[in-house]
Amino acid sequence: MVSLPLSSKMYRISETSTPLRLLPSSCAVPTRRRYLSRANHYSKRVNLKPLTSRIVLLTRRRQLDQIVEEVEAAKRRYGRVNTIVMNSVLEACVHCGDVDLALRMFHEMGEPGGCGVDSITYAIILKGLGKARRIDEAFQIMESTEQGTAVGNPKLSSSLVYGLLDSLINAGDLRRANGLLARYGTLLLEHGGPSVLIYNLLMKGYINSGSPQAAVVLLDEMLRLGLEPDRPTYNTLIHACIKRGDLDAAMKFLREMKEKAEELYDDSLLPDVITYTTLVKGFGDAKDLMSLQEIYLEMKLCDSLFIDRTAFTAVVDALLKCGSATGALCVFGEILKRSGANVDLRPKPHLYLSLMRAFAVQGDYGMVRNLYLRLRPDSSGRISKAVQQEADNLLMEAALNAGQLDEALGILTSIVRRWKAIPWTTSGGMAAVRLEALLGFSKSILRPHLLSKVIPGEPIESIMIPFEATRPLLGTLQLKNVVMRFYKEQVVPIVDEWGSCIGLLHREDCNNLDAPLVSMMRSPPPCVSTTTSIGRVVDLVLEKKHKMVIVIHCCGSGYSSKAVGAFTRAQLYRLFEPEQKLLWWM
Repeated sequence: MVSLPLSSKMYRISETSTPLRLLPSSCAVPTRRRYLSRANHYSKRVNLKPLTSRIVLLTRRRQLDQIVEEVEAAKRRYGRVNTIVMNSVLEACVHCGDVDLALRMFHEMGEPGGCGVDSITYAIILKGLGKARRIDEAFQIMESTEQGTAVGNPKLSSSLVYGLLDSLINAGDLRRANGLLARYGTLLLEHGGPSVLIYNLLMKGYINSGSPQAAVVLLDEMLRLGLEPDRPTYNTLIHACIKRGDLDAAMKFLREMKEKAEELYDDSLLPDVITYTTLVKGFGDAKDLMSLQEIYLEMKLCDSLFIDRTAFTAVVDALLKCGSATGALCVFGEILKRSGANVDLRPKPHLYLSLMRAFAVQGDYGMVRNLYLRLRPDSSGRISKAVQQEADNLLMEAALNAGQLDEALGILTSIVRRWKAIPWTTSGGMAAVRLEALLGFSKSILRPHLLSKVIPGEPIESIMIPFEATRPLLGTLQLKNVVMRFYKEQVVPIVDEWGSCIGLLHREDCNNLDAPLVSMMRSPPPCVSTTTSIGRVVDLVLEKKHKMVIVIHCCGSGYSSKAVGAFTRAQLYRLFEPEQKLLWWM
C-alpha cells in the first residue's frame, strides 16, 4: 500500500480573483467604448469559429497534416489566428501523438507577434508531455509557471496539476504521479485533507499499472479519512473488480451505490451509463449471458438513464462474446430504430464488422451481405481502408462457409481488382486459400508475394549491384594468392584480360592452391539482360539455386559480352521480409 505524500497542513486557494481597475484614459473616447469598437471591428472582419469547428472535426479523424495546412492558409489570409484556434491545433497534435509539433507551435504562440498563450494552452501542453512520458519537460514548465517566468505569466492552478496528474496516471506512471502530489499537493487539498478526486485518480492509476487490488484497498483509506465515495469512485472500483475477475464484488458495489443514493436522497450516487457499460463489458468477457441480460434489462427500465452509442455497442459486443448472435442482432435493430430520431446513435463501422464476423462464421451469407450493403449509407464516421478491406473479406468468407463457391470466387475476383494483396494470416486470407484448394490450383489466381520492397515486374537493372562492386578476379591468378577472399565470400566472378566475365568460382570448388582460377570456375556464368524482370531473376535464383546471376547490357542487335551488374542470393535474402505474409495476384 502506497501512502499519499500529502501534508496535513495545507491551505485552500481561493478560486475568485479581484477584478482590475481601468486606468483613466487620455483619449476622448471612453476606454470601454473604444475597446468594444475594436473588438466588434475584428469580429466583423474575421470569423474563426468555422475554422475551429473544422479543426475539431479533423482531430477526430486524426488528419493532422490537413489541420496544419488549413491553419497555415488561414494565417496567410488573415495575417494570424487567435489563441482559441491555436489551442485547438495543440489539442489535435496531442490527440495524434505529435508532441514535438505541439511544442513548436507552443513556442511560436509565445513569441513576439504570436497570438499569445493562456492557461488552457499550458494545460494542453502538460497533458501532451504526460502522455508522451516526457515528464522532465513537464516539470520544467510547472516550475517556470510556479516561479512566474513562464511566457504569458499563467497562474499555477489546480487544473494544471490535475491535468498532468491525470496524464501520468493514464500512462500508469504511479511513481511520477506520487512525486507530483508531493510537490504540488497544496493546490489539490480542500479543508486540510486530500480530496476524493485524488483518490479516484490514484485508483485509476493502480488499474492502469496492473494492480486493481490496490485500487480496492484505497477505499479503506478514504473511509478512514472521512471521505465519502462518489459516483466516479464506485465506477472505478467496479472497473477494478472486473479487471481482477471478481464480478460478485462488482455487483456488491453496484448495490451499495443504489442503497446510499436511496438513503441519502442523492441522485448523484445512482449508477450512470458508465457504470452499466463497465458491467456489461465484464459480463461479456466472462461469457455470463444471464447476468448480461439482467443488466441490460435494468438499463432499459431505468427512466433517468440515457443509453448512448457506446453503451449499445458494448451490449452488442458482449452478446456476441457470449455466443448470442440473435440477441446481438435484436439490440442492433433497436439501435437503428432509435437512430432515426437521434443521429448520435448511428452505429460505427466497428459494430457492423463485429456482426459480420459472427454471421460469416455461421455461413449466413444473406445476413452478411445485408450488413455489407448498409455499412456505408447507415454507419457513422469515416470508413477506413482497413475496414473496407475486412468487410470485403468477410463477405467472401460468408459465401464460402455457405457453400456458394461461385459467389465466393466472384467476390475474390473483385477483391483482386481492388486491393491487389491480402495477408494470408487473416480470416480473409485463410478463406482465399480454402477457396483455392476447393477450386483446384490449376485455376489459381493467387501466388505468394514475399518481396514487398520491390515490384516484380520492374527490370533487374533497378536493383542490381554494379559489376565493379563484386570485385572480380583475373582468371590467370593462382588460388593461393587470393585464397583469403573465399573465406569471406561464397562466389566471385572471374574475368579475362579484356574484362569480360567468363565464369564464377564458388568456395566449394577451391581445391587446389597452385591451380589458376580459370581451371576451377564454372563456365559459362548464368546471365540475364538488364531488361529482365526482377521476378524472373528471383525465380532463376530459387529454381536453379544460383548464388550469383550476371547482368549484361542489351544492345540493339543483341547482347554484349560486357557485364554491367550482378544479383546475388544475399541480395535476395535482404529483400525478403518474413513478417510480410501476403498473397499476391497473378
